[in-house]
Amino acid sequence: MGLLNSRVLRSGDSSLVEPQPEATAGPSGQSGSRKRKLSNSVNLGPSPDIHGPQNQGFSLHQVLNYIYRKRVKISSNYAYENLFLNGNDSDIKICALGRTWCLHKVFLCHSGYFANILKGIWKESRNGVIRLLIRNEDIDTRSLHFVFGSLYTDENLSLTPLEVPRVLAAACLLRVDRVIRQCEEIMKTTINRNTACSYYLAAETYRLKAVKTECFQWLLHNLMVHPSVALYKAVDLKLMYLLTSSSHLLVMQKEIDVYTTLKTWMFLYLNPCWNGTMKELLDHTNNWLYTYMGYIDNISFLESEEGLIFQPVFKKLRFQHIICDLASTSVLERDRLIPAEWLSPIYKHQWLTLLRAQEYGTIGPQTINEEELEQNTMRCGKRIPRDGRYTWKWSAGRLCFPLRVTFTSHGVILRQRHQECDGSSCQNHIRNVVFRITLVCFDSNEKITFIKTTGYKILTFEFNEEQIVMKLDAEVLTFPLYIFGNFLFLNLGNAENK
Repeated sequence: MGLLNSRVLRSGDSSLVEPQPEATAGPSGQSGSRKRKLSNSVNLGPSPDIHGPQNQGFSLHQVLNYIYRKRVKISSNYAYENLFLNGNDSDIKICALGRTWCLHKVFLCHSGYFANILKGIWKESRNGVIRLLIRNEDIDTRSLHFVFGSLYTDENLSLTPLEVPRVLAAACLLRVDRVIRQCEEIMKTTINRNTACSYYLAAETYRLKAVKTECFQWLLHNLMVHPSVALYKAVDLKLMYLLTSSSHLLVMQKEIDVYTTLKTWMFLYLNPCWNGTMKELLDHTNNWLYTYMGYIDNISFLESEEGLIFQPVFKKLRFQHIICDLASTSVLERDRLIPAEWLSPIYKHQWLTLLRAQEYGTIGPQTINEEELEQNTMRCGKRIPRDGRYTWKWSAGRLCFPLRVTFTSHGVILRQRHQECDGSSCQNHIRNVVFRITLVCFDSNEKITFIKTTGYKILTFEFNEEQIVMKLDAEVLTFPLYIFGNFLFLNLGNAENK
């Protein structure tokens, strides 16, 4: 959507300039004929014989001459400590980002990138230096050092979660598959509020689809359930748009609270140096909105130069905010407050018709349309602190929510309610509702330990009728437990004709 480009470069981008051989003699001091002979006798492709548990006493000179014919093996520890860290008997130098590594061709060939170079322009060359101009800002000397070192050992080197995105960038550039797999496994097991966003961007950039999906799911589950300053700071504009647009976002309280979350996030977006607790952030944001940018709730802000960038994220929820707060105003007044080009006719129709449904009975949807559900369902959520019986209704300002929800350890019950009706009209009032109820439990690390959902279903309710929509008799529940709902009360399929 052209919202913001990620700081990391796409894997298909030119992040590294093709190296050119230096016009200097190789550091080994061997004659040209000797080097050609070695070149012909040594297979420069990756070989498992390089790393082994025995014969640590061989010099690199012996290894390079007999490694394939004699099958001499050296241990990973010896290769890493003496050859990589100390640079003993180096026969090639890599210069990048202002640093020089004294390395060895036979180990560099474990990198798909260097294997092509050494088999090509370097095969008959006497040059001993490769200079790399790296354009990817996510690659630094530390990540390059890690990837170079991994070529000298069979074991995975120690890597912290916060280092993973940069190491992944370097490993993808140099095409070291083993390190890419190591990064992928670490990412899958260490997704949290400090890593979810950086992992998501890295996985998107370097096409790790499984990791990207898991990060997005984690964010959908935790953005509103477990908010934090660090998490909000890490979410960029494009990602926030995708999250708030998803029907799978676990919304705490009600749909309009997503708008409040967005305003809090926007404050951090415009003030990235702010630090404090989540409670302080909420208080500070409210003061900031009223004093510095009190007009944020006006359409004029989102159409200004400063607010234009936020319009794709805010426009749908801004519409809901006006609808809920001005439910008693005329349709003409609400239409005047919302630019027509902001919303699809179907989306706008749902909310305006739902207001009219408070006064006039409507049957509701007859079929389940998944596309409409994904784009237009009302999202609600509630925290259940301990075992017991809980009954509530989700309301949004003056907007009536036509169902009452009851939770017990035996199940979830929905009951139709109506604010204004009398005798005969109440008895005859029938409503169809499309809904999805989801129960979720989290552990102390904010990972889901239990989840159960009804999937999308359609039920017909008569006035004051209640129906059990989820049974829990056989489930072992832990608390606190969260219950989330997606609801569609109106048939939007013919909205354009109404």
